[in-house]
Amino acid sequence: MPEERTMHALPSLSVVIPTYNRCGALADTLESLALQRTSSDRFEVIVSDDGSTDATFDLCRAFRERLPLRYRYQQDVGYRAGAARNGGARLAAAPLLAFLDAGTLASPDLVEQHLRAHARGPATGLAVAGYAYGYRLWNRHTDLAGILRDSTPEAVVARHGDDPAFWDWRHEALAAFAFDLSGYATPWQVFWTMNCSVRAEDFWRAGGFRESYARWGLEDIELGLRLFRAGVPITFSREAWSIESPHERDVEKNLLSNRINLAEFVDEYRDDPLAELTWAVFTEEGEPFELERVYRDFLAWTRQAREVDVRAELSPGLPVRPGRLAVIGCGAALPADLPDAELFEFDETLEPDTGGGRHQLHRAIGLRTPLPPQSMDLVVVTSRLDGLRDRWGDRLLAEAHRIGRRVIVTPAAGPSAAPGPGPAPALPSQR
Repeated sequence: MPEERTMHALPSLSVVIPTYNRCGALADTLESLALQRTSSDRFEVIVSDDGSTDATFDLCRAFRERLPLRYRYQQDVGYRAGAARNGGARLAAAPLLAFLDAGTLASPDLVEQHLRAHARGPATGLAVAGYAYGYRLWNRHTDLAGILRDSTPEAVVARHGDDPAFWDWRHEALAAFAFDLSGYATPWQVFWTMNCSVRAEDFWRAGGFRESYARWGLEDIELGLRLFRAGVPITFSREAWSIESPHERDVEKNLLSNRINLAEFVDEYRDDPLAELTWAVFTEEGEPFELERVYRDFLAWTRQAREVDVRAELSPGLPVRPGRLAVIGCGAALPADLPDAELFEFDETLEPDTGGGRHQLHRAIGLRTPLPPQSMDLVVVTSRLDGLRDRWGDRLLAEAHRIGRRVIVTPAAGPSAAPGPGPAPALPSQR
Protein backbone atom coordinates (compact mmCIF):
# COMPACT_ATOMS: atom_id res chain seq x y z
CA MET A 1 0.00 0.00 0.00
CA PRO A 2 1.38 3.49 -0.82
CA GLU A 3 2.96 5.22 2.13
CA GLU A 4 1.00 7.89 3.97
CA ARG A 5 2.08 11.35 2.87
CA THR A 6 3.34 14.00 5.23
CA MET A 7 2.53 17.70 5.08
CA HIS A 8 5.75 18.12 3.10
CA ALA A 9 4.80 15.60 0.42
CA LEU A 10 1.35 16.64 -0.71
CA PRO A 11 0.30 15.58 -4.22
CA SER A 12 0.41 18.04 -7.11
CA LEU A 13 -2.78 16.74 -8.74
CA SER A 14 -5.96 15.18 -7.35
CA VAL A 15 -7.85 13.01 -9.86
CA VAL A 16 -11.58 12.90 -9.05
CA ILE A 17 -13.67 10.10 -10.59
CA PRO A 18 -17.44 10.00 -10.01
CA THR A 19 -19.03 6.60 -10.51
CA TYR A 20 -22.30 4.74 -10.20
CA ASN A 21 -22.55 0.96 -10.59
CA ARG A 22 -19.76 0.82 -13.19
CA CYS A 23 -17.31 -1.38 -11.37
CA GLY A 24 -15.82 -2.91 -14.52
CA ALA A 25 -15.33 0.44 -16.27
CA LEU A 26 -13.91 1.97 -13.10
CA ALA A 27 -11.41 -0.90 -12.83
CA ASP A 28 -10.10 -0.05 -16.31
CA THR A 29 -9.72 3.62 -15.35
CA LEU A 30 -7.91 2.81 -12.11
CA GLU A 31 -5.64 0.37 -13.92
CA SER A 32 -4.65 3.10 -16.38
CA LEU A 33 -3.87 5.44 -13.48
CA ALA A 34 -1.82 2.76 -11.73
CA LEU A 35 0.33 2.60 -14.88
CA GLN A 36 1.17 6.31 -14.98
CA ARG A 37 4.80 6.97 -15.76
CA THR A 38 4.95 9.83 -13.29
CA SER A 39 5.69 9.01 -9.66
CA SER A 40 2.63 8.05 -7.61
CA ASP A 41 3.55 10.59 -4.96
CA ARG A 42 2.74 13.38 -7.41
CA PHE A 43 -0.97 12.58 -7.60
CA GLU A 44 -3.84 11.04 -5.71
CA VAL A 45 -7.09 9.43 -6.85
CA ILE A 46 -10.47 10.12 -5.26
CA VAL A 47 -13.36 7.86 -6.26
CA SER A 48 -16.65 9.57 -5.48
CA ASP A 49 -19.43 6.99 -5.45
CA ASP A 50 -22.95 8.22 -6.23
CA GLY A 51 -24.62 5.33 -4.39
CA SER A 52 -23.35 2.19 -6.14
CA THR A 53 -24.66 -1.22 -5.09
CA ASP A 54 -22.06 -3.26 -6.99
CA ALA A 55 -18.50 -4.12 -5.94
CA THR A 56 -17.15 -0.58 -6.33
CA PHE A 57 -16.04 -0.30 -2.69
CA ASP A 58 -14.17 -3.62 -2.75
CA LEU A 59 -12.51 -2.64 -6.03
CA CYS A 60 -11.27 0.63 -4.55
CA ARG A 61 -9.99 -1.12 -1.46
CA ALA A 62 -8.02 -3.52 -3.66
CA PHE A 63 -6.50 -0.69 -5.71
CA ARG A 64 -5.21 1.01 -2.58
CA GLU A 65 -2.35 -1.48 -2.81
CA ARG A 66 -1.28 0.20 -6.07
CA LEU A 67 -2.59 3.76 -5.93
CA PRO A 68 -2.84 6.60 -3.42
CA LEU A 69 -6.62 6.27 -3.48
CA ARG A 70 -9.44 7.58 -1.33
CA TYR A 71 -13.07 6.59 -1.56
CA ARG A 72 -16.19 8.54 -0.64
CA TYR A 73 -19.80 7.44 -0.80
CA GLN A 74 -23.03 9.39 -1.06
CA GLN A 75 -26.48 7.88 -0.76
CA ASP A 76 -28.28 7.10 -4.00
CA VAL A 77 -31.10 9.63 -4.27
CA GLY A 78 -30.96 9.94 -8.05
CA TYR A 79 -28.46 11.25 -10.56
CA ARG A 80 -26.04 13.53 -8.71
CA ALA A 81 -22.84 13.57 -10.73
CA GLY A 82 -22.25 17.24 -9.92
CA ALA A 83 -22.57 16.59 -6.19
CA ALA A 84 -20.28 13.56 -6.49
CA ARG A 85 -17.60 15.59 -8.25
CA ASN A 86 -17.89 18.42 -5.74
CA GLY A 87 -17.72 15.96 -2.85
CA GLY A 88 -14.59 14.39 -4.29
CA ALA A 89 -13.03 17.81 -4.86
CA ARG A 90 -13.61 18.71 -1.20
CA LEU A 91 -11.40 15.79 -0.18
CA ALA A 92 -8.61 16.80 -2.56
CA ALA A 93 -5.23 17.62 -1.06
CA ALA A 94 -3.63 18.94 -4.27
CA PRO A 95 -3.73 22.49 -5.67
CA LEU A 96 -4.83 21.10 -9.05
CA LEU A 97 -7.98 19.08 -9.71
CA ALA A 98 -8.42 16.69 -12.62
CA PHE A 99 -11.71 15.04 -13.50
CA LEU A 100 -12.09 11.74 -15.33
CA ASP A 101 -15.13 9.54 -15.87
CA ALA A 102 -15.39 5.89 -14.92
CA GLY A 103 -14.42 4.16 -18.14
CA THR A 104 -11.93 6.82 -19.22
CA LEU A 105 -8.56 5.21 -19.93
CA ALA A 106 -5.76 7.60 -19.03
CA SER A 107 -2.71 7.71 -21.27
CA PRO A 108 0.50 6.75 -19.43
CA ASP A 109 1.48 10.43 -19.28
CA LEU A 110 -1.93 11.96 -18.62
CA VAL A 111 -1.07 13.15 -15.11
CA GLU A 112 2.31 14.50 -16.23
CA GLN A 113 0.80 16.31 -19.23
CA HIS A 114 -1.89 18.00 -17.17
CA LEU A 115 0.79 19.15 -14.74
CA ARG A 116 2.92 20.46 -17.61
CA ALA A 117 -0.01 22.31 -19.16
CA HIS A 118 -0.60 24.15 -15.91
CA ALA A 119 3.11 24.83 -15.44
CA ARG A 120 3.25 26.42 -18.91
CA GLY A 121 0.14 28.50 -18.25
CA PRO A 122 -0.17 31.89 -16.60
CA ALA A 123 0.60 32.23 -12.91
CA THR A 124 -3.03 33.22 -12.40
CA GLY A 125 -4.13 29.76 -13.55
CA LEU A 126 -6.00 28.15 -16.40
CA ALA A 127 -8.33 25.24 -17.13
CA VAL A 128 -7.27 22.36 -19.38
CA ALA A 129 -9.48 20.18 -21.56
CA GLY A 130 -7.77 16.95 -22.60
CA TYR A 131 -8.28 15.04 -25.84
CA ALA A 132 -10.63 12.04 -25.57
CA TYR A 133 -10.17 9.43 -28.27
CA GLY A 134 -13.21 7.28 -28.94
CA TYR A 135 -15.82 9.69 -27.62
CA ARG A 136 -18.46 10.22 -30.28
CA LEU A 137 -22.22 10.05 -29.80
CA TRP A 138 -22.59 9.00 -33.43
CA ASN A 139 -20.36 7.30 -36.03
CA ARG A 140 -18.33 5.58 -33.35
CA HIS A 141 -15.51 3.14 -34.05
CA THR A 142 -17.24 -0.18 -34.58
CA ASP A 143 -14.67 -2.49 -32.95
CA LEU A 144 -13.11 -0.28 -30.29
CA ALA A 145 -14.01 -2.63 -27.43
CA GLY A 146 -12.19 -5.52 -29.08
CA ILE A 147 -9.19 -3.38 -29.95
CA LEU A 148 -8.85 -2.12 -26.37
CA ARG A 149 -9.14 -5.67 -25.05
CA ASP A 150 -6.07 -6.76 -27.00
CA SER A 151 -3.82 -3.67 -26.75
CA THR A 152 -2.65 -0.96 -24.39
CA PRO A 153 -4.12 2.55 -24.79
CA GLU A 154 -0.77 3.76 -26.16
CA ALA A 155 -0.66 1.03 -28.79
CA VAL A 156 -4.27 1.69 -29.79
CA VAL A 157 -3.60 5.40 -30.35
CA ALA A 158 -0.43 4.64 -32.29
CA ARG A 159 -2.36 2.29 -34.56
CA HIS A 160 -5.72 4.07 -34.90
CA GLY A 161 -5.04 7.70 -34.01
CA ASP A 162 -5.47 8.83 -37.64
CA ASP A 163 -8.87 7.14 -38.03
CA PRO A 164 -11.63 9.81 -37.94
CA ALA A 165 -14.00 7.26 -36.38
CA PHE A 166 -11.62 7.11 -33.40
CA TRP A 167 -11.18 10.85 -33.04
CA ASP A 168 -12.52 12.97 -30.23
CA TRP A 169 -15.95 14.36 -31.20
CA ARG A 170 -14.46 17.86 -30.86
CA HIS A 171 -11.58 17.14 -33.24
CA GLU A 172 -12.90 18.67 -36.47
CA ALA A 173 -14.16 21.83 -34.75
CA LEU A 174 -10.88 22.42 -32.93
CA ALA A 175 -8.66 21.47 -35.87
CA ALA A 176 -9.99 24.57 -37.64
CA PHE A 177 -8.21 26.56 -34.91
CA ALA A 178 -5.13 24.29 -34.82
CA PHE A 179 -6.39 23.20 -31.38
CA ASP A 180 -5.50 26.66 -30.05
CA LEU A 181 -8.38 27.94 -27.94
CA SER A 182 -6.88 31.41 -27.55
CA GLY A 183 -8.74 32.41 -30.71
CA TYR A 184 -11.94 30.58 -29.76
CA ALA A 185 -14.94 32.67 -28.73
CA THR A 186 -16.68 29.80 -26.91
CA PRO A 187 -13.87 27.67 -25.41
CA TRP A 188 -16.01 26.65 -22.46
CA GLN A 189 -18.16 24.42 -24.69
CA VAL A 190 -15.26 21.96 -25.09
CA PHE A 191 -14.53 21.73 -21.34
CA TRP A 192 -15.72 18.17 -20.74
CA THR A 193 -15.34 16.27 -17.49
CA MET A 194 -14.27 12.99 -19.05
CA ASN A 195 -10.77 14.55 -19.11
CA CYS A 196 -10.09 18.04 -17.75
CA SER A 197 -8.24 19.89 -15.02
CA VAL A 198 -8.37 23.21 -13.18
CA ARG A 199 -6.79 24.86 -10.16
CA ALA A 200 -8.76 24.02 -7.01
CA GLU A 201 -8.74 27.72 -6.14
CA ASP A 202 -10.39 28.64 -9.44
CA PHE A 203 -12.81 25.71 -9.24
CA TRP A 204 -14.19 26.84 -5.90
CA ARG A 205 -14.08 30.53 -6.78
CA ALA A 206 -16.37 29.71 -9.72
CA GLY A 207 -18.66 27.73 -7.40
CA GLY A 208 -17.83 24.16 -8.42
CA PHE A 209 -20.30 22.05 -10.37
CA ARG A 210 -23.92 23.11 -10.30
CA GLU A 211 -25.68 20.36 -8.37
CA SER A 212 -29.21 21.22 -9.48
CA TYR A 213 -28.81 19.31 -12.76
CA ALA A 214 -30.42 16.03 -11.75
CA ARG A 215 -29.85 14.26 -15.05
CA TRP A 216 -27.20 13.69 -17.70
CA GLY A 217 -25.51 16.56 -19.48
CA LEU A 218 -24.34 20.17 -19.42
CA GLU A 219 -22.86 20.45 -15.91
CA ASP A 220 -19.32 20.46 -17.29
CA ILE A 221 -19.66 23.14 -19.96
CA GLU A 222 -21.77 25.24 -17.60
CA LEU A 223 -18.85 25.19 -15.17
CA GLY A 224 -16.56 25.98 -18.10
CA LEU A 225 -18.67 29.05 -18.87
CA ARG A 226 -18.41 30.28 -15.28
CA LEU A 227 -14.65 29.68 -15.24
CA PHE A 228 -14.24 31.54 -18.53
CA ARG A 229 -16.31 34.48 -17.34
CA ALA A 230 -14.30 34.55 -14.13
CA GLY A 231 -11.21 35.18 -16.23
CA VAL A 232 -9.81 31.64 -16.25
CA PRO A 233 -8.45 30.88 -19.73
CA ILE A 234 -9.34 27.46 -21.13
CA THR A 235 -6.76 25.57 -23.16
CA PHE A 236 -6.85 22.27 -25.02
CA SER A 237 -4.17 19.59 -24.68
CA ARG A 238 -3.76 16.82 -27.22
CA GLU A 239 -0.84 15.51 -25.14
CA ALA A 240 -3.02 14.91 -22.05
CA TRP A 241 -5.06 12.39 -23.96
CA SER A 242 -7.37 9.62 -22.83
CA ILE A 243 -9.57 7.01 -24.47
CA GLU A 244 -13.27 6.80 -23.73
CA SER A 245 -13.94 3.08 -23.53
CA PRO A 246 -17.17 2.04 -25.27
CA HIS A 247 -20.20 1.27 -23.15
CA GLU A 248 -23.92 1.00 -23.58
CA ARG A 249 -25.57 4.40 -23.60
CA ASP A 250 -29.11 5.43 -24.42
CA VAL A 251 -28.31 8.33 -26.74
CA GLU A 252 -31.91 9.43 -27.15
CA LYS A 253 -32.50 9.42 -23.40
CA ASN A 254 -29.29 11.37 -22.83
CA LEU A 255 -30.24 13.95 -25.44
CA LEU A 256 -33.65 14.36 -23.83
CA SER A 257 -32.00 14.80 -20.43
CA ASN A 258 -29.65 17.34 -21.94
CA ARG A 259 -32.58 19.33 -23.35
CA ILE A 260 -34.21 19.44 -19.91
CA ASN A 261 -30.96 20.70 -18.40
CA LEU A 262 -30.67 23.25 -21.22
CA ALA A 263 -34.09 24.65 -20.32
CA GLU A 264 -32.93 25.00 -16.72
CA PHE A 265 -29.68 26.54 -17.94
CA VAL A 266 -31.31 29.24 -20.07
CA ASP A 267 -33.75 30.05 -17.26
CA GLU A 268 -30.85 30.43 -14.80
CA TYR A 269 -28.96 32.65 -17.24
CA ARG A 270 -31.91 34.89 -17.93
CA ASP A 271 -30.98 38.16 -19.70
CA ASP A 272 -27.91 36.57 -21.27
CA PRO A 273 -27.85 36.45 -25.10
CA LEU A 274 -24.96 33.96 -25.17
CA ALA A 275 -26.91 31.52 -22.99
CA GLU A 276 -29.93 32.04 -25.22
CA LEU A 277 -27.87 31.19 -28.31
CA THR A 278 -26.34 28.19 -26.54
CA TRP A 279 -29.81 26.89 -25.76
CA ALA A 280 -30.97 27.52 -29.32
CA VAL A 281 -28.01 25.76 -30.96
CA PHE A 282 -27.87 22.83 -28.56
CA THR A 283 -31.60 22.12 -28.87
CA GLU A 284 -31.38 21.85 -32.65
CA GLU A 285 -30.51 18.71 -34.53
CA GLY A 286 -26.98 19.01 -35.83
CA GLU A 287 -23.50 19.76 -34.60
CA PRO A 288 -23.36 21.62 -31.27
CA PHE A 289 -19.98 23.07 -32.28
CA GLU A 290 -21.86 25.33 -34.67
CA LEU A 291 -22.21 27.57 -31.61
CA GLU A 292 -18.74 29.03 -32.29
CA ARG A 293 -19.71 30.27 -35.75
CA VAL A 294 -23.19 31.31 -34.64
CA TYR A 295 -21.81 33.36 -31.77
CA ARG A 296 -19.21 35.03 -33.99
CA ASP A 297 -21.94 35.93 -36.51
CA PHE A 298 -24.06 37.29 -33.67
CA LEU A 299 -21.21 39.46 -32.38
CA ALA A 300 -20.55 40.79 -35.89
CA TRP A 301 -24.22 41.68 -36.38
CA THR A 302 -24.39 43.26 -32.94
CA ARG A 303 -21.58 45.63 -33.91
CA GLN A 304 -23.19 46.37 -37.27
CA ALA A 305 -26.62 47.07 -35.76
CA ARG A 306 -25.36 49.19 -32.86
CA GLU A 307 -26.45 52.49 -34.42
CA VAL A 308 -29.73 51.23 -35.89
CA ASP A 309 -32.51 53.43 -34.50
CA VAL A 310 -36.00 51.91 -34.64
CA ARG A 311 -38.02 54.83 -33.31
CA ALA A 312 -39.52 55.41 -36.75
CA GLU A 313 -40.67 51.79 -36.81
CA LEU A 314 -42.47 52.29 -33.50
CA SER A 315 -43.60 55.91 -33.80
CA PRO A 316 -47.12 55.36 -35.20
CA GLY A 317 -49.68 55.02 -32.44
CA LEU A 318 -49.96 51.47 -31.19
CA PRO A 319 -53.50 50.52 -30.08
CA VAL A 320 -52.25 48.39 -27.23
CA ARG A 321 -53.08 48.40 -23.55
CA PRO A 322 -50.14 49.44 -21.35
CA GLY A 323 -48.10 46.41 -20.36
CA ARG A 324 -49.44 44.34 -23.24
CA LEU A 325 -46.77 45.27 -25.80
CA ALA A 326 -43.44 43.55 -26.44
CA VAL A 327 -40.70 45.04 -28.62
CA ILE A 328 -38.02 42.61 -29.78
CA GLY A 329 -34.94 44.58 -30.79
CA CYS A 330 -35.78 47.90 -29.14
CA GLY A 331 -32.42 49.68 -29.45
CA ALA A 332 -31.35 52.54 -27.21
CA ALA A 333 -33.90 55.23 -28.12
CA LEU A 334 -37.67 54.75 -27.98
CA PRO A 335 -40.66 56.98 -28.75
CA ALA A 336 -41.73 58.98 -25.71
CA ASP A 337 -45.35 57.95 -26.26
CA LEU A 338 -44.63 54.21 -26.50
CA PRO A 339 -47.13 52.33 -24.31
CA ASP A 340 -45.69 50.50 -21.32
CA ALA A 341 -43.80 47.59 -22.86
CA GLU A 342 -41.63 44.53 -22.41
CA LEU A 343 -38.40 45.50 -24.17
CA PHE A 344 -35.91 42.99 -25.57
CA GLU A 345 -32.44 44.17 -26.61
CA PHE A 346 -29.49 41.89 -27.42
CA ASP A 347 -26.71 44.51 -27.50
CA GLU A 348 -25.41 44.59 -23.96
CA THR A 349 -23.50 47.84 -24.57
CA LEU A 350 -26.72 49.80 -25.11
CA GLU A 351 -28.83 51.31 -22.35
CA PRO A 352 -32.38 51.41 -23.68
CA ASP A 353 -34.67 54.18 -22.50
CA THR A 354 -37.04 52.47 -20.07
CA GLY A 355 -39.30 55.50 -19.82
CA GLY A 356 -38.47 56.20 -16.22
CA GLY A 357 -39.27 52.62 -15.25
CA ARG A 358 -42.47 52.24 -17.29
CA HIS A 359 -40.85 49.62 -19.52
CA GLN A 360 -39.40 46.28 -18.44
CA LEU A 361 -36.01 45.60 -20.05
CA HIS A 362 -34.79 42.10 -20.96
CA ARG A 363 -31.21 41.63 -22.16
CA ALA A 364 -32.14 39.00 -24.71
CA ILE A 365 -32.47 38.23 -28.40
CA GLY A 366 -36.04 37.01 -28.18
CA LEU A 367 -35.53 33.33 -29.05
CA ARG A 368 -36.76 32.30 -25.62
CA THR A 369 -38.52 34.78 -23.36
CA PRO A 370 -39.86 34.53 -19.81
CA LEU A 371 -43.29 35.81 -20.84
CA PRO A 372 -46.35 33.53 -20.49
CA PRO A 373 -48.19 32.32 -23.59
CA GLN A 374 -50.46 34.91 -25.22
CA SER A 375 -49.65 37.45 -22.51
CA MET A 376 -49.03 40.27 -25.00
CA ASP A 377 -51.63 41.88 -27.24
CA LEU A 378 -48.91 42.83 -29.72
CA VAL A 379 -45.30 41.78 -30.36
CA VAL A 380 -43.19 43.97 -32.65
CA VAL A 381 -40.04 42.47 -34.18
CA THR A 382 -37.89 45.37 -35.39
CA SER A 383 -35.26 45.71 -38.11
CA ARG A 384 -32.55 45.37 -35.46
CA LEU A 385 -33.10 41.62 -35.91
CA ASP A 386 -32.51 41.74 -39.69
CA GLY A 387 -29.03 40.22 -39.55
CA LEU A 388 -30.27 37.30 -37.44
CA ARG A 389 -33.34 36.46 -39.49
CA ASP A 390 -31.68 34.15 -42.02
CA ARG A 391 -30.53 31.87 -39.22
CA TRP A 392 -33.14 32.45 -36.53
CA GLY A 393 -36.17 33.98 -38.27
CA ASP A 394 -38.47 30.99 -37.85
CA ARG A 395 -37.67 30.56 -34.16
CA LEU A 396 -37.95 34.28 -33.44
CA LEU A 397 -41.38 34.38 -35.04
CA ALA A 398 -42.47 31.19 -33.32
CA GLU A 399 -41.60 32.70 -29.93
CA ALA A 400 -43.27 35.99 -30.86
CA HIS A 401 -46.47 34.12 -31.74
CA ARG A 402 -46.23 32.09 -28.54
CA ILE A 403 -46.29 35.19 -26.35
CA GLY A 404 -48.37 37.51 -28.53
CA ARG A 405 -51.90 37.58 -29.93
CA ARG A 406 -50.64 39.65 -32.88
CA VAL A 407 -47.14 39.87 -34.33
CA ILE A 408 -45.75 42.66 -36.50
CA VAL A 409 -42.45 42.46 -38.33
CA THR A 410 -41.63 46.07 -39.13
CA PRO A 411 -41.26 46.94 -42.84
CA ALA A 412 -37.51 47.49 -42.68
CA ALA A 413 -37.14 43.84 -41.80
CA GLY A 414 -38.86 42.67 -44.97
CA PRO A 415 -41.90 40.41 -45.34
CA SER A 416 -42.93 38.31 -42.39
CA ALA A 417 -42.61 34.56 -42.44
CA ALA A 418 -44.92 34.38 -39.48
CA PRO A 419 -46.81 31.14 -38.89
CA GLY A 420 -50.50 31.21 -38.34
CA PRO A 421 -53.46 32.34 -40.44
CA GLY A 422 -52.67 35.04 -42.99
CA PRO A 423 -49.80 37.48 -43.13
CA ALA A 424 -48.72 39.51 -40.13
CA PRO A 425 -50.63 42.82 -40.04
CA ALA A 426 -48.96 46.04 -41.13
CA LEU A 427 -47.89 48.51 -38.49
CA PRO A 428 -50.95 50.67 -37.77
CA SER A 429 -50.74 54.26 -38.93
CA GLN A 430 -51.25 57.09 -36.50
CA ARG A 431 -54.69 58.74 -36.60
